[in-house]
Amino acid sequence: MLSAILFDLDGTLANTDPIHFKLWHNILKDYDIELDQDFYQKNISGNTNAQVVAKILPTLSAQEGEQMGIDKEAMYRKQAKTLSPTPGLEKIIALTDQIPLRRAVVTNAPRENAEHMLEALQLTETFPIVVVSDDAPPGKPDPAPYKLGLEKVGVASSNAIAFEDSTTGICSAVAAGIYTIGVASTHDPKLLLAAGANMVIKDFNDPQLWAFLEQETSSSVAL
Repeated sequence: MLSAILFDLDGTLANTDPIHFKLWHNILKDYDIELDQDFYQKNISGNTNAQVVAKILPTLSAQEGEQMGIDKEAMYRKQAKTLSPTPGLEKIIALTDQIPLRRAVVTNAPRENAEHMLEALQLTETFPIVVVSDDAPPGKPDPAPYKLGLEKVGVASSNAIAFEDSTTGICSAVAAGIYTIGVASTHDPKLLLAAGANMVIKDFNDPQLWAFLEQETSSSVAL
């Protein structure tokens, strides 16, 4: 029986990838690395800053890499003053209130970013449970963040679903034993399915999603 929904943040609750892409593009230009969408999706999207630096700029010291991440996220928060929620998000949040279902955010974003995003989306009170990568290292694609998310909502993996937009996040949720739905806001649906997603939707208005939720929730609830 469905008891909880766990949501990724960037790219899932709101499509923030264009902002992150621009910032990483500007940063990597200084290292003679030309960033395109394919490179970004394979090496950056869904990863922690530490993972990105270790993968792309391995010659940087740990201190230099950490400072790069701090500076990049400070620039992100300046640019992400207002955000638009993924279409249909309000509808699925209403469903979690109606049934009710427990909910949490599970993200690789730093806590300061997560709090900033939720405030910009006016969802701070909606998601009192927020798991960030520092809470459950090493972060996605390791299952630790989603396992901690399940623990915090007090639900078994078999009674939860997760929404993810990146292959990294899907690998994390699937490895935690959660039925995982890919949100094709940033990646090709085929890549999300190949990463292990059980289903891929365009956004939270997708009829396929609501047919699934109708099966998983009480028939007395009007979806």
